[in-house]
Amino acid sequence: MIGLLILAEKNLGTGLIATVVHTLGGLPPQLEAAELDHAAPPEQIEVLLRQGLKNVDRGDGALILADVYGATHTNIACRLLARGHIELITGVNLPMLLKVLNYRQLRMDDLIDKALSGGCGGIICAANPSKIQETK
Repeated sequence: MIGLLILAEKNLGTGLIATVVHTLGGLPPQLEAAELDHAAPPEQIEVLLRQGLKNVDRGDGALILADVYGATHTNIACRLLARGHIELITGVNLPMLLKVLNYRQLRMDDLIDKALSGGCGGIICAANPSKIQETK
């Protein structure tokens, strides 16, 4: 099973996990949040990331779900990627997290597809639910 590490500024990761616990009735295994203080030095962020990955990866790999692409912590995470074993997706949201929790037995590439479809599919205009925003 692929481990999941949520990488985000304070409270976002633990908030998502708390909602998952409430929704699913318990804490799924191999799920952790690496929450950051915006003032943390890069060295501290890397240590936190490495420890988080060690905690969630039991040999099948880990998927990092991060908040913002291009932020210092996601740039550091990019240095730790290992194709097919440790991957990173940004723009984490609750639909994305729930989707990947239900498909962690898949291969990494397939799980990434599920994460992307879950995250994008969870963004809906309430006034016009059938409206789909095309990406450019």
